[in-house]
This record gives sequence, structure tokens and C-alpha cells, in this order.
Amino acid sequence: MNNTKWDELRLAMYALDPAPAWSTLSTNGYRSRRDTEWFYHFRDGGYGDIVHLDIFVADEAMRQRVSDALRSIHVPGEQTTEGFRVFGYAAGGQSVDYL
Repeated sequence: MNNTKWDELRLAMYALDPAPAWSTLSTNGYRSRRDTEWFYHFRDGGYGDIVHLDIFVADEAMRQRVSDALRSIHVPGEQTTEGFRVFGYAAGGQSVDYL
């Protein structure tokens, strides 16, 4: 994904009340701890090294709100048992669906 798409996602999640928790996996293997602050923390350090972003939902109502927001900005990802995974990079040969 490019910086513009990451910013669209960040602002969409920031607008939700309450905002869902998130965690990223970086290209160097580092997994961030869960955080709910989207406005500053999520963009801190840029987006260039995000392999994927996990978005955690607390209940079905939040799952629906997050799903609607992700669908409105059309990002590559999938649903998970804990919420959603948005891909920054796809592995060679990996097929990616869009939310």
C-alpha cells in the first residue's frame, strides 16, 4: 500500500468511537504492541516497513463498523478471528483479496 492509502485507513479508524486496537508487523520482524491511538502513534516512523496491520475488534458491532470503514477505502486484507489484517506487502505469488 502507499502512504495515501495508509493515511486514509488511519483517519477512518481514528474516526470510529471507540477506535479499535491495532498492531503492526514490520519488515525487520518487529511486532508492535497493541495500541488504540491512531492519530499520532500509527503514523509515527512512517508506513514503508509495514508488512501487515492487525486491527482488533471487541465485539460484533465494532467488527461491522470497522468492516464498513475498510470497505469504503478498499484496502487489501482479510478477516481474522480477532478482527482484520490489512496487507502492506504481499509475498511473491500471494493472492490478496480486498476488503
